[in-house]
Amino acid sequence: MRSNRDIAQLGYVELFTPTFEESTRFFTDVLSMTPVETDGDSVCLRTWDDYELFSLKLTARAEAGIGRVGVRAVDEEALSRRVDEIEASGLGKGWVAGQPGRGATYAFADPDGHDWEIYFETERYTAPGTAIPALKNQAQRRPNHGIGVRRLDHVNFLAADVEASRDFVTSVLGAQPTEQIQLDNGAIAGIWMTFSNKGYDVVYTNDWTKTRGRLHHVAFAVDQREDILRGADLFLEQGGNRIETVNAGARLVLAPDWELITWTEADRAKGQAWGLKTIESFHTHGTPPVTQAVQSPQEPPQGDDDD
Repeated sequence: MRSNRDIAQLGYVELFTPTFEESTRFFTDVLSMTPVETDGDSVCLRTWDDYELFSLKLTARAEAGIGRVGVRAVDEEALSRRVDEIEASGLGKGWVAGQPGRGATYAFADPDGHDWEIYFETERYTAPGTAIPALKNQAQRRPNHGIGVRRLDHVNFLAADVEASRDFVTSVLGAQPTEQIQLDNGAIAGIWMTFSNKGYDVVYTNDWTKTRGRLHHVAFAVDQREDILRGADLFLEQGGNRIETVNAGARLVLAPDWELITWTEADRAKGQAWGLKTIESFHTHGTPPVTQAVQSPQEPPQGDDDD
């Protein structure tokens, strides 16, 4: 049961890239995202069905990795309540200038050191000229190139302490856990959580390097599986961050009394991709890169291969 329903959705993700121009081409040419605004050494990009101004901010940095993740509150009162709870947790950073198209914004961190922001006021996107859709209930005409990602789906953080981040996101932000990985020793190696009725918006999985504040992947939803297959032919993100595509209609959580699903080590050993083992780098790659690390034999690397 959710502790509160003050957060409506995952609003945006910021990614750092050491190859800014190449990464920008990847997101615009391959994922079909539209650049809407520049902000210093960053570009803001949108999927074709975003109702807000943008959902991805791409920022030039020396190393790949994740910057700020924004969530939208359901109203001003909900924003105020969440800020009070965040400050009480000791992880608040204070009010900051909002991202382009966003209003009053409060910055904070999770226990693992990932940067978050929460806001309510937002600018709704108005499509210009030839981008105006034929259907009034869509935000923008679907691009006729690339794979046409429809919306931001979820972010998968890596965490040195999965359970601490889970406790913060559920008790303070009000997310509902939907699935988890529990090791034979009882430790939680992965947790999937939702703010909406999607299967998950935010995921934390064990960082085998025990480094704090890293990213496993960011996922975008497409309309159909053929778009994912086309993406398999086109994907090559030069910046180093892992990007995932998922089916837009998968895993809706409609039950008000949803029961948490637990995957054991025995379950995971059976394989998740049609019974096949995922590639090794899926369990070990994260950004920013870590040059030297020793894997704990008690806690095998885990990633979100539940898609």
